Amino acid sequence: MHPIRSALLLVLVMLGRPAAGQTADGSVDELVPQTLLGLLHAPQVQKELGLTGARLEALESFFQQIDGPWFRSRNQPPAEGRKVVRQLERRAWDWLTSRLPTAKLQRLRQIELRSQGVRSLLREDVARAVNLDADQRRELLELARATESARAALAAAIRSGTSIESARDAAEKAQQEEQGAFQRILRPNQLQALSDRIGPPFDTSTLTRVYPMAPELPQTDQWINSPPLTLNSLRGKVVLVHFYAFQCHNCHANFPHYKRWHEKYPGDVVVIGIQTPETSAERDPQRVRLAAEEEGLEFPILIDIDRQAWNGWSNTMWPTIYVIDKRGYLRMWWQGELNWEGATGDQTIERLIDRLREES
Repeated sequence: MHPIRSALLLVLVMLGRPAAGQTADGSVDELVPQTLLGLLHAPQVQKELGLTGARLEALESFFQQIDGPWFRSRNQPPAEGRKVVRQLERRAWDWLTSRLPTAKLQRLRQIELRSQGVRSLLREDVARAVNLDADQRRELLELARATESARAALAAAIRSGTSIESARDAAEKAQQEEQGAFQRILRPNQLQALSDRIGPPFDTSTLTRVYPMAPELPQTDQWINSPPLTLNSLRGKVVLVHFYAFQCHNCHANFPHYKRWHEKYPGDVVVIGIQTPETSAERDPQRVRLAAEEEGLEFPILIDIDRQAWNGWSNTMWPTIYVIDKRGYLRMWWQGELNWEGATGDQTIERLIDRLREES
């Protein structure tokens, strides 16, 4: 699949992932986005909640327990993924309830509602607080379903490889109509009630970090060009992890970029290859080593013969590149060739690297 189409499909999956709780029409986990885990990973939210210093360290230790299952849930069937995220959200609330004052917990609830946008009105607690009538609930539900239908059509177009322009326009139009429902459907007193519910302004559209912390690398002595590494030991550096197989043609197309990054960013950027086999030849560590030498790959490479890394990251295709910031958070990933059919994935990643190098 074209990498840009793959990225669009991933966005659709994440946008369509519902939230824990009951929707206003009685159905469970259908239409309200699950945003809590992403919010907790954003530095702006962490600061708003007073999660700094030792508290932030404790939170990131907690992330090590939940981020693996959360990240892997992105590739599960929707119903299963929703169930996993719902359970993790409950664990997160339990963890926070024992550590944050009531005022901070209330603020997090407000930010969560803001991040869910008009879909927050489908939550039973919000619908009751705003005193929505049956007609308003029905119209909001119809708008949400129309948006989901348009997104499903766009996802189908992306998967089929056909033109996506009309489907994309339809999805954007449906979303705009739904987002405009606040002013059109709610009465002034309801808008005020909703404003009271969501609290002071907080712009969730500009959050800079909403993905999990990167899964740790498996412990093995099967490394090329380096002693065994861990992501924890690389904190303070930007890390580029890429999965490849040495007989994969698409992987070879990306090798020049990996080599350039390894040479261009000495010291504060680390390139790590993970060679996960696709063919029987790629299961031979000696052939993996020989192929790396022949290609001039001088950066550290983990030989992932038993697919521990592949499964731990729930990776799905060769090649895939993950960008990890100095604190160990995933910031983006790119599936496929970086320059496939005019794509500029290498430039996108380099711009991100430059920004991450400036972060503390």
